[in-house]
Amino acid sequence: MMDWTDRHCRAFHRTMTRGALLYTEMLTADAVIHGDRGRLLGYSDAEHAVALQLGGSDPAKMAEAAAIGADLGYDEINLNIGCPSDRVQSGRFGACLMREPDLVARLWSAAQAAAPRIQVTIKSRIGVDDQDPRAALFALVDACAREGCQSFTVHARKAWLSGLSPKENRDVPPLDYALVRELKRERPDLEIILNGGLRDLDHALAEMHGVDGVMLGRSAYQNPALLLDVDARVFGRDQPCATREAAVEAYIPYIERNLAGGSSLHAMTRHMLGLFSSRPGGRLWRRVLSEHGVRPGAGIEVVREALAQVSRAHARAA
Repeated sequence: MMDWTDRHCRAFHRTMTRGALLYTEMLTADAVIHGDRGRLLGYSDAEHAVALQLGGSDPAKMAEAAAIGADLGYDEINLNIGCPSDRVQSGRFGACLMREPDLVARLWSAAQAAAPRIQVTIKSRIGVDDQDPRAALFALVDACAREGCQSFTVHARKAWLSGLSPKENRDVPPLDYALVRELKRERPDLEIILNGGLRDLDHALAEMHGVDGVMLGRSAYQNPALLLDVDARVFGRDQPCATREAAVEAYIPYIERNLAGGSSLHAMTRHMLGLFSSRPGGRLWRRVLSEHGVRPGAGIEVVREALAQVSRAHARAA
């Protein structure tokens, strides 16, 4: 979820669920070590539990980046062995490391040794290019499990690094949920989380049988209102907000604080565009935020106007 699940996105999502584990966008180990840590790694206490997702191919650098994340208070370190973007391939990390399970195992071992107080997990594909998916997935998992890794999130698609764009790799390769369930049956002592192509919460819960959990990516970003039901339906607890409108109101103090700190309105409201999808006023909500939120000096009044448009649309539809 590079360029998507930044700290503003996570703060917004946390208004709707307290139970779900949130992830940062993937950061390279080099960026964590040498970059602007305040900008890249900053987060609010309200975001917990939150995992720092890292990419890289140098065990020493991965160890240093994991130690930095642990010292900053992240709850988990997640190694991304699934991203198919061109930037990732050129840096020899992400999905291309499916071909190097022993190196991934060393990366995991180095990160876990450097961050012993928190869990280091792995997110992968089921293979790349012409690899046999079962052989590739089991080789990666077994190599890392021998080092001690206990938790794997599996995007149940291959990544075609030759011939498909990163966007196409999110949809074109067929899903193989059965293989992920087979992995759990064959390796019952490991935690196996299913990812990939889960359209909404109903679909995710229907596909969760035979695995330990599910990870939602694009569906939760594009239709964040599905998060309103997660705490009640998954964790059996009261949700922090009952409605979309309540989630907006809960997010407004965060927006105001960060506007005062110099953040732009658009940096925060871009993550809210899909909140009223398929609801009366949803198009007006997106239009007001998109057209007015990007203007220099735009403030909280833009959010209030967008919310008022939704209210008026609801009244007309009633």
